[in-house]
Amino acid sequence: MACGFRRSIASQLSRVLDLPPENLIKSISAVPISRKEEVADFQLSVDSLLENSNDPVRPDIQVQAKKLAEKLKCDTVVSEISTGPGTVNFKINRELLTKAVLHQVIEDGSKYGLKSELFSGLSPRKVVVEFRFFCFCCVPQIYCSPNVAKKFHVGHLRSTIIGNFIANLKEALGHQVTRINYLGDWGMQFGLLGTGFQLFGYEEKLQSNPLQHLFEVYVQVNKEAADNKNIAKLAHEFFQRLELGDIQALSLWQRFRDLSIEEYIRIYQRLGIYFDEYSGESFYREKSQEVLKLLESKGLLQKTIKGTAIVDLSGNGDPSSICTVMRSDGTSLYATRDIAAAIDRMDKYNFDTMIYVTDKGQKKHFQQVFQMLKIMGYDWAERCQHVPFGVVQGMKTRRGDVTFLEDVLNEIRLRMLQNMASIKTTKELENPQETAERVGLAALIIQDFRGLLLSDYQFSWGRVFQSRGDTGVFLQYTHARLHSLEETFGSGYLNDLNTACLQEPQSVSILQHLLRFDEVLFKSSQDLQPRHIVSYLLTLSHLAAVAHKTLQIKDSPPDVAGARLHLFKAVRSVLANGMKLLGIIPVCRM
Repeated sequence: MACGFRRSIASQLSRVLDLPPENLIKSISAVPISRKEEVADFQLSVDSLLENSNDPVRPDIQVQAKKLAEKLKCDTVVSEISTGPGTVNFKINRELLTKAVLHQVIEDGSKYGLKSELFSGLSPRKVVVEFRFFCFCCVPQIYCSPNVAKKFHVGHLRSTIIGNFIANLKEALGHQVTRINYLGDWGMQFGLLGTGFQLFGYEEKLQSNPLQHLFEVYVQVNKEAADNKNIAKLAHEFFQRLELGDIQALSLWQRFRDLSIEEYIRIYQRLGIYFDEYSGESFYREKSQEVLKLLESKGLLQKTIKGTAIVDLSGNGDPSSICTVMRSDGTSLYATRDIAAAIDRMDKYNFDTMIYVTDKGQKKHFQQVFQMLKIMGYDWAERCQHVPFGVVQGMKTRRGDVTFLEDVLNEIRLRMLQNMASIKTTKELENPQETAERVGLAALIIQDFRGLLLSDYQFSWGRVFQSRGDTGVFLQYTHARLHSLEETFGSGYLNDLNTACLQEPQSVSILQHLLRFDEVLFKSSQDLQPRHIVSYLLTLSHLAAVAHKTLQIKDSPPDVAGARLHLFKAVRSVLANGMKLLGIIPVCRM
């Protein structure tokens, strides 16, 4: 209902300022609990009104705030108007606040906050979100695409959960989202892997534990290639055979790919993530040749003395702006295949936005790809966006330095089972392993999403499992505890709502915080950062924990108990909504 209050305030302001209400709504913000001293629910930043002023002499903001406040009047919605540092503050009628917020949460359900007028004018768009897993793997000095024929490394967790969050948020906003898993299933590393398997591979090991064996083969062939130029030559020849469509080489490659996807699908199921399309570099090995022909026809392709093909994006020979698009033997490169993929997706999906989720090390790569598309005449290149992220440090399992994602998932499930078994309040669960995994994933996701995605961060096994404090375990625990309240008292108290029974400071703080949910969603929709939602949910959980201790339901008068139960149900609903956007499945018992 925050949008309704904003509109009411904006309507009164528009009459005084002679501005359309739509121009004012986004300047009216709910006051965060942490900064508020019980003086306001909303505030208008006077500075934001003066930003577009043509007056060369900037007036005193505080004076302007007081003048504006004097022209405004309290009404059935606004019970008090005051001024703060450069702001005009509005306090909402307490009974109306209670009734409107709780009614809106119940009525809108999973759409609460998304129907806000902050999103007015937002029209459905076609959005492609590509999850990509290229990273520096655990093999020193080898840049690899550890998707196909390589086990999931923990570095893949970030791109997976970030891409999932962005796709979830876009879908919640009403956009048509296509989730693409772009596999690193082509390139010179497959020349190494194919050669390595022919030299060091065992069919029995491939059948019993395919990706572990392929990983071991890949490590061994890289070590051998560093000292043996002949192996490097064989690897180069193997990849050439792949590019030329050699049946035997392609058959071995296809087997590696099929075995890999089988394992990835199983891991994705554990993470609760799905894809609309499995794609990969191999899809574009032929279309990349069309890209080269187009570049040549436009006079953009240049040949070096060594025979490689390049594009000078600066036009003046700046070495930092040179993009290599073809090897001297005519085989395609990463950038060439990405250009071909982008063109193909526009033809297929006619997207309004395409978002690439990869590590920040690929920033220059995507800048060059987008620039290349633009000089080739594809104006829609401006609709392409790279969302970069930093590195996770310190996520080691008991197995040592090579940290595979499945090992992390298994370990976090085991540790959660141990933690849950040691807590006296843990209830009998039908499927304790599933609950432990969901709580553990929440712990991983919240620790990852608390800061800026671009920042590197230090993973801490100790901190991630804390049941109190700012952790995913705390969010899951809060949700389960509130669900338990509904199970225990719901049948008798969730009928009528007496809003007069929710005027305690703890109740008002929760209601004020619920008001802010649409703003938080709006911020995340603007910068695609999940930290806004994480911070909001953690604060909501802390407020609920305080209220749970003081606002008793048991032995309270029926109207008081009912009102409090409505409040806790609203908290649980919004908590679940936010968690699902982050990719967390809320648990009802733990």
